[in-house]
Amino acid sequence: MHAIWQNIQSGLTTASPLDQANLVFGILGVWLMIRRSLWAFPVGLAAVTVQGVLFYQTYFPTDAILQVFYFASFVWGWWHWVRDRGAAPELPVTSLSTRGRVLTLAAASAVTAGWALTVAPAMHAAMPWRDAFIAIFSVAAQVLQVRKNIENWVVWVVVNLVAVASYWSAELAFTALLYAVYLGMAFVGWWQWKKVFRVAA
Repeated sequence: MHAIWQNIQSGLTTASPLDQANLVFGILGVWLMIRRSLWAFPVGLAAVTVQGVLFYQTYFPTDAILQVFYFASFVWGWWHWVRDRGAAPELPVTSLSTRGRVLTLAAASAVTAGWALTVAPAMHAAMPWRDAFIAIFSVAAQVLQVRKNIENWVVWVVVNLVAVASYWSAELAFTALLYAVYLGMAFVGWWQWKKVFRVAA
């Protein structure tokens, strides 16, 4: 237990300014998304920019490239939330049909398998299936989120659960703690958006 606390304390005290900015922007961005605020998008753009720089500096090119996708998705989401809200004060929270859920799961699973069998080994990933799952299902969750589909939070819960378990088993207690925070926020987001969806329905 002492070693775990030292790992967390070291992460908090030795983090670079970029790491600290990444943490602040990340938590603030998720909190704003839970509140369905348009400010989530400029904060999200700042967060993925910082993350992209961090991944590039630490030689994680695949993760850095993913941030380019996230940046584009935030730009699209910002436009989508403003343009397609119609006469309502904000774009409504919606839910996927059963067919939409099945197609989303099938597509994400197929791409995960393709990534794990091709891209991950080429990048010498230590755990190709885990890395592929986290990467691809994070992309799926991001797309659902900017579309304001309530299912995005379910996907984020699963992704964060896998991430917490993975980093904990790798003895990266500080990183596991950060994803545990995101996991808790995903549950809050799911609960808050579900309330709004039920009221609208």
